[in-house]
Amino acid sequence: MLLALILALIALGLALLRLWAYRSQLLEMARVLEETPAESNLRLTVQMSGAAPRRLCRAINDRLESGRKLRQETLRGEQELKYTMACISHDIRTPLAGAMGYLQLLDGEPERREEYLGIVKKRLSELETLLDELFLYTRLQGGSLPLECGEREALPPLWEALAEFYPQLEAAGVQPELSFGREDVRVWANPEALGRVYRNLIANALRHGGEGLAVSVGDGEICFSNPLGPGPEPDADHLFDRFYQSNPARGKGGAGLGLAIVRELMEQMGGQVSAQVVGNELQIRLAFSTQLGNDG
Repeated sequence: MLLALILALIALGLALLRLWAYRSQLLEMARVLEETPAESNLRLTVQMSGAAPRRLCRAINDRLESGRKLRQETLRGEQELKYTMACISHDIRTPLAGAMGYLQLLDGEPERREEYLGIVKKRLSELETLLDELFLYTRLQGGSLPLECGEREALPPLWEALAEFYPQLEAAGVQPELSFGREDVRVWANPEALGRVYRNLIANALRHGGEGLAVSVGDGEICFSNPLGPGPEPDADHLFDRFYQSNPARGKGGAGLGLAIVRELMEQMGGQVSAQVVGNELQIRLAFSTQLGNDG
């Protein structure tokens, strides 16, 4: 009986010691959490043996890591918002300031009324285009513009886009070179979105390219290419980033959203868009969804 009592006391002592160790470890973990800044990359460690303490420590570390990621995402979002607002402010202010300037000149030089009003109209048209791109991109990003896709003819929207840009193409001395094996090429797309993709690519070639535009059409792919104009060579890896401008001076107009919209539309239609610079030529390739082939 004496031996049993001694063993019981030893067991009780060990249990109390273990509880004291648990309490000390928990107090230490609480102290570290209270004294460590929220932005710290600290990870808790546990000295106690057993599955329960390790599980608790792992759960706390997972929650800390989730909090850190959330704060980083929030910070990135705030930085992107500031950058976005700066870009939008610049791009909207430029044509608006130009229009206001010529309206002020109009008061002092009424004899040049028609000339100045024409310039004001052009600046306001640029502003309307910028706002339209911004609104469309915002809707695409927010998922509020679902696209109903199906098997469509690839060329009719291209003819319409080229006809729409005929005055600008003629003024720039650009004669589009078209290459396609057959006229009944079909792709998986939304017709309105496909037309917008074509128009944005033509506008980009006119705004940033040289004196030329070539469009080649194949099965499931369409390639737009144009010689590069003077200035910095565009970075093909970032060409479809929003607000990307190969020219830091941003002197040729546009909000840098045209190609970002192309990427969003292509991805929502199940396709992809890529770019590469070959020699002095920029090539932008549209690869459409293979769903057309699968359904056929």
